[in-house]
Amino acid sequence: MTAARAFVAVSLLTLARAPAVQWTPQTSGVTARLRGISAVNDQVAWASGAEGTVLRTADGGHTWQRRSIPGAGKLDFRDIDAVSETTAYVLSIGAGDASRIYKTIDAGAHWTLQFTNEDPKAFYDAMAFWDGNRGVAVSDSVDGRFVILTTRDGGRVWTRVPQASLPAALPNEGAFAASGTNVAVLAPNHVWIGTGAATRSRVLRSSDAGVTWAVTDTPLPASASAGIFSVAFRDTRHGIVVGGDFKKEAEAVNNAAVTSDGGLAWTAVTGLSGYRSVVANIPGAKPSWIAVGPTGSDVSTDDGRTWKAIEGPGYHAFAIARRGTIGWGVGEDGRIAKLTGW
Repeated sequence: MTAARAFVAVSLLTLARAPAVQWTPQTSGVTARLRGISAVNDQVAWASGAEGTVLRTADGGHTWQRRSIPGAGKLDFRDIDAVSETTAYVLSIGAGDASRIYKTIDAGAHWTLQFTNEDPKAFYDAMAFWDGNRGVAVSDSVDGRFVILTTRDGGRVWTRVPQASLPAALPNEGAFAASGTNVAVLAPNHVWIGTGAATRSRVLRSSDAGVTWAVTDTPLPASASAGIFSVAFRDTRHGIVVGGDFKKEAEAVNNAAVTSDGGLAWTAVTGLSGYRSVVANIPGAKPSWIAVGPTGSDVSTDDGRTWKAIEGPGYHAFAIARRGTIGWGVGEDGRIAKLTGW
């Protein structure tokens, strides 16, 4: 066998053995639109959505159980963050007191209302947690000012970041409530927030757990329906933002950018096959990412420089545990699917 033929044979064998990234549908037992998903490990995950829906699986998604919150049946839970198998926070969106944060410490058997928005102009979009005690939540801007909350005691007290610590907001600047992932955190104290709906798409960042903040423009176009919808970091320097225009879901025009300096500068990348509402890092040796949106999903194995479409439907939100081998997507009509094979 010639060297060329041997190379081809080895290449074909490698491709044949390479696992295929694929979606496998699961049964949620609900028909509500799902927009939040949080994976603790390969067995335990939580999901949330409209009509006060909260779901939990403890068997890798073979079964999903509803975890109802009394008095919350009309709320739209766009974000859920589990910090352990039994402890989770869920955030509802909406103007005024429709924006709330609840917490459970017993796998959803009981819930405590921790925060109710009292500002009629505020509209909370998402939250994220470093650990069981420290977290951050973000609203759309109000009167040219960013509205960001932090907690250091497991959500018993949520404190607004002083305006003196924040840059000014652009007119109408906000964080789209699409998947609960426009806020990203990494230990020990890093946090990033992606924005849009204004004249520019920007990333707010803090390296001291939200005490002080800076902001940087990104190449993603912005409008009332466009901007950054998701931000994720694989370490404190390398991150990615994705988004687009939710009114033009099939288009993928300058809707992703990467950074290698912690968010000080962002470089546009192309190759996504549509508007994407969430991006997540794939655990493992390669710097790989999954980007998901209502029309489909894409995978990158070279740190976001190039992308390949994944066969199957789209989802609103997606999550992988930090050391997980399974990811979950959630979407319209109660759809849930697991993603494997990377």
